[in-house]
Amino acid sequence: MTRTDNLVVWMLRAAWVTLPVTVGGTFADATTDWSDPTSVVFAILAWTAWGGALVAILAPRPAGLTAVRIVAPLLFVTTAAAGAEVGAGGAPAVVVAGATAVLALSSAFATAAANGASYGDEVRFPLRVPPALFLGPLPVAIAAVGAGIAAGPLLLSVRQWIWGTAAVVVGLPLAAVGVRALHGLSRRWAVLVPAGFVLADPATLDDPVLFRRERISALRPVASRPEPDPPRADEIDLRLGAQRGSCVLMLGEETDALHVRRGRRRSEQVKQRAVRFAVTRRFTLLARAAARRIPVVDQAATPPPTNRSPE
Repeated sequence: MTRTDNLVVWMLRAAWVTLPVTVGGTFADATTDWSDPTSVVFAILAWTAWGGALVAILAPRPAGLTAVRIVAPLLFVTTAAAGAEVGAGGAPAVVVAGATAVLALSSAFATAAANGASYGDEVRFPLRVPPALFLGPLPVAIAAVGAGIAAGPLLLSVRQWIWGTAAVVVGLPLAAVGVRALHGLSRRWAVLVPAGFVLADPATLDDPVLFRRERISALRPVASRPEPDPPRADEIDLRLGAQRGSCVLMLGEETDALHVRRGRRRSEQVKQRAVRFAVTRRFTLLARAAARRIPVVDQAATPPPTNRSPE
């Protein structure tokens, strides 16, 4: 991690610790007219979510990244709803919640979480989330988790016994499915290891694949626009539509080690001599790979890693 990444993570920690002060008052004002049982249930849910995410932020891990990616957007949406109820006085809380969510969803925290569970002398770089997921699947999954957990207890608190029980029975399994799907996005990495290079991506590969250093002929950046740099016939593309931060790993000989997913329950063995992927902190990855004696092409044209890595 760069110094900028560390600064972002510490800013996130500071912002999250202060949320009960900066946002809590808006929640209190918005729930003034609620019944005591409902207010208590809401407070328990809010404090539990805040405390769980705080632990995840203080000790970043992949599971914690999933939790933060769920709680932070829900925090912003809930604060915006509370701010609308309160009026102009709730605007500062909405701004704080929005800024905190931006920090929580940053690549800096994702990198910290990925490397929080790394082993020995390895460095993990999160793969980029497919852009198409932001257009529906991700918001829907996050909303399903939040509603699945909160709807039942809140309905029961207002004595809606039938609907509340149904919400618990249906909502908790739905939330579990959503969490599992979102957690898969937290375990997608390109990893530099002593033996070479590893791609771990549950969305496209059955198992993590190790490419040994002696079999790698080149690792190079790829232009964000696909037209000037079309894929080769013996090349597999694992980017799932992501373009920014693209790289291609060239192999010295054809290999069929990749078991590529073709749907949830079907995969096939693929022969290839090149693998494309899209990663955060691409320039840092290339520089670190070169330092580990992995041949990096066009390294002279690649900006060295700085404290403000653009990718």
